[in-house]
Amino acid sequence: MLRRGTAAVAVAMLLCGAAPAWADDVRGGQRPVIKTLALTQAWRTSKGDGVTVAVLDSGVDPHHRDLAGSVRVGKDFTEGANPPGVAPSRLHGTYMASLIAGHGHGNGGNLGIIGVAPEADVLSVRVILEDEEPGFREFNSAERFEDVVAQGIRYAVDEGADVINMSISKELATREERAAIRYAISKGVVLVAAAGNDGDRKIDGDFAPYSYPAAFPGVVSVGATDRLLRRATFSNWNSSVLVAAPGVDIMGAGPGDEYWVGRGTSQATALVSGIAALIKAKYPGMSPPLVARALTAGATDRPPGGYDTGTGFGVVNAARALSEARKLAGYTETAAGDQAQDPAEPLAGGRTAPIEVIVRDDKRVTVYAAIAAAAAVGAFASLGVIFILVRRVRRAYSSQDA
Repeated sequence: MLRRGTAAVAVAMLLCGAAPAWADDVRGGQRPVIKTLALTQAWRTSKGDGVTVAVLDSGVDPHHRDLAGSVRVGKDFTEGANPPGVAPSRLHGTYMASLIAGHGHGNGGNLGIIGVAPEADVLSVRVILEDEEPGFREFNSAERFEDVVAQGIRYAVDEGADVINMSISKELATREERAAIRYAISKGVVLVAAAGNDGDRKIDGDFAPYSYPAAFPGVVSVGATDRLLRRATFSNWNSSVLVAAPGVDIMGAGPGDEYWVGRGTSQATALVSGIAALIKAKYPGMSPPLVARALTAGATDRPPGGYDTGTGFGVVNAARALSEARKLAGYTETAAGDQAQDPAEPLAGGRTAPIEVIVRDDKRVTVYAAIAAAAAVGAFASLGVIFILVRRVRRAYSSQDA
């Protein structure tokens, strides 16, 4: 069992490839995601320029040629867990950062990984260790590392992040995390987190475990879909799930100019964070609830009835989300009901209703109950095994492609 949201990593087979499908085999492998998210259309409106996405993860390799120049290495909140002189692995974090803001390389950036928001910047904030790192056990047992995620959220906000990606998951919520999320939302920062990869675990037969920080109200909780855009079997299903994104066979970058293909709600979360970055770049003053509304209103492959616990309001679509954001850009949200709900407190019973937005003549939007939450107690949940197909970038690329 993994703790504090650390991702398990298993090396599979060498990525072999002949002639590229689009410019190279890596970009060709991204074609299904680019099509599903309607990125080609979305990029006519926004590519994320001017936006900073904080990646709270295991660290990001700033020298990968698909990310070079776009990454600022921030604070390492795991410092002291690994023995002195041990470099961080940065596997999972680099992978997520590339899905968000990879810009490719070569002539016109046509080789390598293209992220959802290729002109966005990444702030790397290290808040987890991966299970192969020697300090993994120390990190997950020492009390001094208990609140690293909360600290990372506050740090990212203070460093100017517009979006915070948290492809991490655990079952136990803390007061410090709750307060940090409240702080981020109050500063207009969009928080996106993984719903978790325990979809085969049922609680009373009714739902899969809640995961934090995804299940905190105000956080965009993301589930994963398979190739047919159905809920992936590993993806948690419960009333915290707001939207879903592709999470199977997702191409991404790894440290040292490597490339991976894997599965998980981690990858789905990074893709949604990229779309949030596109929205914030076009409409920088848009508040987190309205960004969430744009994501849900623009979703496709909606379940019967408009919502279910597996894929939320449906599969995100970048072009449609930007279109919905344009409609919402002139509005502000107001609290509803007899008592305004604290965005960092769960409703009675640990659940809330799906988002409902009412547009009023005074250009205000009333947002009812954002995202479900449940205080689950137990061991931290795994993000699930990421299957990695690794290969070094072929040196056969011509010099002009480098």
